[in-house]
Amino acid sequence: MAEQHREESGASVLDKISDKLHGRGGGSWSDSDDERSSATAAVKAKIYRLFGREKPVHSVLGGGKPADLFLWRNKRISGGVLAGATAIWLLFEVMDYHLLTLLCHCLILTLAILFLWSNATTFINKSPPNIPEVKIPEDLAVNVARSLRYEINRGFATLREIGQGHDLKKFLIVIAGLWILSVLGSCCNFLTLSYIVFMVLYTVPVLYEKHEDKVDAFGEKAMVELKKYYAIFDEKCLSKIPKGPLKDKKQH
Repeated sequence: MAEQHREESGASVLDKISDKLHGRGGGSWSDSDDERSSATAAVKAKIYRLFGREKPVHSVLGGGKPADLFLWRNKRISGGVLAGATAIWLLFEVMDYHLLTLLCHCLILTLAILFLWSNATTFINKSPPNIPEVKIPEDLAVNVARSLRYEINRGFATLREIGQGHDLKKFLIVIAGLWILSVLGSCCNFLTLSYIVFMVLYTVPVLYEKHEDKVDAFGEKAMVELKKYYAIFDEKCLSKIPKGPLKDKKQH
């Protein structure tokens, strides 16, 4: 009887151990996993992201092929685009080539090659070149026009709101941005400025993605200091400036 009791107690212990291993004994392991995941999510939620970013850099850039291009997902394609933009800048800025002259020379060379190739095929008994028919899709043109129209109207609405004197902070930001653009415009022409913007878009996002934790930590400290200085500036200067009429104020 004693041996039978020992065997039953041993079997019950083994059953309890197997229940623990398979998650049937109270789910303590699953509970601990849930607690860890919730703690990790809470820690991630507390991490400061630059400009209040909640999505990855790839999603912020719009996703798809443009984001892949700026983040160098395919180094061969991104390098080719960078080389092409640099070559265009060198042609127009360094070699003083003009856009109309470049377009005419490219068309002359392309048409001459195709014309001679098409006529030479009759003498060498080969098929003529297959020139594809290029057309701009109507849907693509309409979508581009709608997007451009939306952005222009939004810009006009922002300028109108600033001109009415409703948002002093936005007014100062726009004035500072326009002043910076005017300084850059006096230092370089439009092509060089466009190339600088292109290089910034082509290098800053990929570098930020690689070192986003360090950059976000530095940005958090910088934002705290900027808020302190802005609070002092607002208290001493901005709060004393009379504000414009409110939107909901009725005119008699």
